[in-house]
Amino acid sequence: MKKGIHFLLLALLTLTLALPLTALADDAPAPDPSGASIGTAADVVGATAGAPTKEDKATLAEKEPLAAKLADVVGHNRISINMVWTLVCGFLVMFMQAGFALAETGFTRAKNAGHTMAMNMMVYGIGMLGYWICGFALQMGGVGGVASLGGAQMLASEVSINIGGNDFGLFGTTGFFLSGVSYDAVVFSLFLFQMVFMDTTATIPTGTMAERWTFKSFVPYAFFISMFVYPLYANWVWGGGWLSTLGKYFALGHGTVDFAGSSVVHMTGGVAALAGGLILGPRLGKYREDGTPNALPGHHIPMAVAGCFILAFGWFGFNAGSTLSGTDLRIGVVATNTMLASAAGAFSAMMYMWAFYGKPDISMAANGLLAGLVAITAPCAFVNSVSAVIIGAIAGVLLCLSVFFVERTLKIDDPVGAISVHGVNGAFGLLSVGLFADGSYGDALNGVEGTVKGLFYGDGSQLVAQLIGICTNFVFVFLVMYTFFKVLNVIVPLRVKPEHELEGLDQYEVAVTAYPEFVLQKTHR
Repeated sequence: MKKGIHFLLLALLTLTLALPLTALADDAPAPDPSGASIGTAADVVGATAGAPTKEDKATLAEKEPLAAKLADVVGHNRISINMVWTLVCGFLVMFMQAGFALAETGFTRAKNAGHTMAMNMMVYGIGMLGYWICGFALQMGGVGGVASLGGAQMLASEVSINIGGNDFGLFGTTGFFLSGVSYDAVVFSLFLFQMVFMDTTATIPTGTMAERWTFKSFVPYAFFISMFVYPLYANWVWGGGWLSTLGKYFALGHGTVDFAGSSVVHMTGGVAALAGGLILGPRLGKYREDGTPNALPGHHIPMAVAGCFILAFGWFGFNAGSTLSGTDLRIGVVATNTMLASAAGAFSAMMYMWAFYGKPDISMAANGLLAGLVAITAPCAFVNSVSAVIIGAIAGVLLCLSVFFVERTLKIDDPVGAISVHGVNGAFGLLSVGLFADGSYGDALNGVEGTVKGLFYGDGSQLVAQLIGICTNFVFVFLVMYTFFKVLNVIVPLRVKPEHELEGLDQYEVAVTAYPEFVLQKTHR
């Protein structure tokens, strides 16, 4: 085992050192690690309704050279504001990892608290390394630049297939190990922001598979989803891949539109959790002999609720940050829609449980808060406040219906409800764009003229593009992750030993005890 680890580390180091510094053509954009040359007068052109045109800029350069230089400073400052906004929002999303750790640990039992925390901590580090190795390159290596950040044009190599004269992107090939031409201030900033989104996906299955998952099988999972599964689907939607071009080539709205990741982040994680939960099986004692479920309550509901509040706070970075622009004033609408949908989700989940089960279940209300957030993540920039509340309210009820369906009909044990919160409502969020987008935002998105409109505002083709995105996500992610877990289970067993599961995984799996003072000590009696 140790020899294998040493060999892997040596191979990664050798590959890193052997990576060629890609030679740049004379007219190719050069990387700028310092960021000193990023942002010029060209970034002022078209920035607002009254901004100078290209012709104005050319005239100004001839007659007023000082004003032209000042325009360069204005352009640099504009890009700087956008970069700071993007980074701060990335920091907020990173803090969501603490929210996931608290929520998942609180919703599980005390004897496994240390193990659940360990998975939530290490999926961050392992996922980041996997994404650095090749995930980022596969996802964003062919995006072709980020205009709001004034750079990243060297990320322009996409492997595609040609169908009917149209190129359909599959994955990027620039940015492995953030080396060579990707050593650039904008590229590094983009990596940080995209990485924390990926890590949200990677941590979702740790909730569904908690309390019986071996840590030694969790580690290769974290590498696999961050290096391959998440980046490929993310490329198809966000990296210039084939789902984003359905509008340009087939007149299906603006192609599959997912503003901040209902499908790219949440549905991907939820579907991966579904595949893992199916193979892993339920916790011991979860189901009676007749197949009816037993309740296995979480040990710390205040911790879980606090985690959900942290997630709601970080979600402002998740959604509003996806503009990649602090100078795009739509961020106010995005943030408010996000907040309203979360409130509606919590309220509708609470009322559903109160009406049908006699009590306002606070744990379901907390998950309803998250369900509303997941559902609004794709449409947050394209809908009004009324639609945001409707989307959130539907998500809260969908959550409750899905939790009981997964538990009682599918017989999948999901301790934290991740399949329902993220998988089901991730799909609903993507669908919501195709229904509720009101045409007030998104002009020229994915290379299609005009703003994004859903079925209720006159464009049924956008709904078709969203449905294609949902089906693609489910088929691709489920098949790949189910196969991966099956193969991994043969090599490294996914399930802990029954006696370890009964006693608790903390000592056996991660050599800690979360609550040592709670352990009953035997005496001479």
